[in-house]
Amino acid sequence: MTSQFRVIDTGIREGRANIAFDQAMIEMHSVGEIPDSIRFIRFQPTALIGRHQALSQEVSVAYCHRNNIGIARRITGGGAIYFDEGQLGWSLVFHRASLGIASLEILARDICEAAANGISRLGVDARYRPRNDIEVEGRKISGTGGFFDGDTLFYQGTVLVDMNPADMVSALRVPAAKLGKRGIDSAAQRIVTLRELLGDATPDLASIKMALIAGFTETLGIEAVDGEVSVAEEDAALKIFSQEVGTDDFVADIDDPSAGAGVYVGSHSGAGGTITCYVRLEGARQNRIREILLTGDFFVTPPRFIWDLEARLRGVSIDDFSSTVQAIFDDTAVDLLSVSATDFIAAFEAALTQVSTAP
Repeated sequence: MTSQFRVIDTGIREGRANIAFDQAMIEMHSVGEIPDSIRFIRFQPTALIGRHQALSQEVSVAYCHRNNIGIARRITGGGAIYFDEGQLGWSLVFHRASLGIASLEILARDICEAAANGISRLGVDARYRPRNDIEVEGRKISGTGGFFDGDTLFYQGTVLVDMNPADMVSALRVPAAKLGKRGIDSAAQRIVTLRELLGDATPDLASIKMALIAGFTETLGIEAVDGEVSVAEEDAALKIFSQEVGTDDFVADIDDPSAGAGVYVGSHSGAGGTITCYVRLEGARQNRIREILLTGDFFVTPPRFIWDLEARLRGVSIDDFSSTVQAIFDDTAVDLLSVSATDFIAAFEAALTQVSTAP
């Protein structure tokens, strides 16, 4: 039997309000209060960071404040992005059994291929590029990300319809190393919009939504049914906004981890993104972990795994770090996208090189 997905459009909203609505849908779906759904989203100008990223290192906070650009933290992993009214967002919330998807890697591949199918219907050659991008001629037209929450799967992405790249470059701090991997000089070169590709032939939003729905239904084998946003969803989103996602504390949960004395920092980049490890040591020989923080644009599900990992590593001897991390990964039901325990270990080892050179 073909799975039905309700289709809703929540219009243009402030960034944090949009993220709160995402969380509301996940929570309500997990208890059976809403059906499998496709949501279309638009943002007021917003710098949007990934769940595990450090705010001040990813966003030009002062610039955003001066130019009325909102700052929000996603509930998914991945890197920082700039969002405004010239882009169309989409998200899928559905039961694991609806598509039979077993892993985060397969989830990313199948949904990205479906979105690429939809975007290609607009007259461009869109292709999925692992780990989670959709590109046209090597330039990014859509970024995506998601995770599992029990039997509920959540996956979201964008379509760059029209945007001034200068706004993105000013709002975000894009690491030179990330650009270097692509052989480009600026973040603006990395992205492409439908407007740049199609000019005056750029379709309207209604046509773009129809193309995406066609891509999702054909590639994923689902049926799309027009639906409405419920009062209960709006109420739940407002509560989540006011108590967590909309607060400055949530957005600045990870801000500038390198501040303060005795913090050693190391980074490791691989196929699954960049992991940065911040560590403070303790003990007479400074050989135990006092505090550890792991940030980056990686995808791990469930997201709380990282916080649990950090907590379990406190007090661990640096000599036992690698074996402890590997054991935690082996013993925990965690799903990763192109990243592994060895990548986290490598970031920690990079931080330790600072210990040996510290004055």
